[in-house]
Amino acid sequence: MPDAEADAAAFEEWRSLLFGIAYRMLGSAADAEDMVQEASIRWLRRGDELVRSVRAYLVTIITRLCIDQLESAHATRVSYTGPWLPEPVVVDEAAAAEQADSLSLAFLVLLEELTPPERAAYLLHDVFGYTFEEVARSMGRTPVSCRQLASRSRQRIEERRHRFDADLRHGRELTDRFLKACATGDLSGLLSMLSEDVVVWTDGGGKVRAAIRPVVGPARSARFLVNVAKRVRGLPLEIILNGQPAAVLVDGRAVVGAIVLDIMEGRIVGVRVVTNPDKLVRLSEQVPLGVPVESDAAGVELPPADLSRGRSR
Repeated sequence: MPDAEADAAAFEEWRSLLFGIAYRMLGSAADAEDMVQEASIRWLRRGDELVRSVRAYLVTIITRLCIDQLESAHATRVSYTGPWLPEPVVVDEAAAAEQADSLSLAFLVLLEELTPPERAAYLLHDVFGYTFEEVARSMGRTPVSCRQLASRSRQRIEERRHRFDADLRHGRELTDRFLKACATGDLSGLLSMLSEDVVVWTDGGGKVRAAIRPVVGPARSARFLVNVAKRVRGLPLEIILNGQPAAVLVDGRAVVGAIVLDIMEGRIVGVRVVTNPDKLVRLSEQVPLGVPVESDAAGVELPPADLSRGRSR
């Protein structure tokens, strides 16, 4: 008979890895947590099945759950109102630089262009470092098939993938100037920070007023951001989301918006604004109550999501 206590402890050892895979697969912390919970149930109910590697067994469960979830959610994503953005998550600053490349909202949006099997093969091999033999066992395919899936995915992703500035201190300084310029209507100051090809995406999910299409170019983007700032609820609190400089808008005891900046060569090339309330529930739970919120806040440490890529032990 399985030892329930030992099984629970074994699962907890790999929980962060499973969440890291699921979040990158789904772009939703809420859905990732659901998949991890379902994986836990299946692990604890497996009976007398012989398990040679707990890690491999659990990675197989979470991979197949996420593939099924993506396939069932396809229709919802296709009919989504306006731009779809991933659910932002707080990342520990010490790990932000290491994880930013595989956690940035821009990267997660690119993954949406891949089929579920392509996404799984690419992430497991290129991000988490599994061999194609291991990937094949997790996906129930041959190593050759998984290699082909990952190769196609890599080519499509790398053609459009951007490497954003990793200097978080400069990113925070730029975020502070950006927020002040938006709040004070300083168009010239805002234009000095925006690149010539800047794009603004807003995700309200059809539940909150937001632009249906991306806003392109510095002049249009600056005017749009200043106009939005005039009617926005909440005060800004600077933090790190998905390894990038960001701010959340706090209204009372709830986060009502998240703003993530893509920065390259010291200029803002992308502004991603999430106001869909469904994607802010977790952030609202993470923001400490009673934190003094100032427009020029230097930042606050929030409980980070564990998005480990580790595979040791």
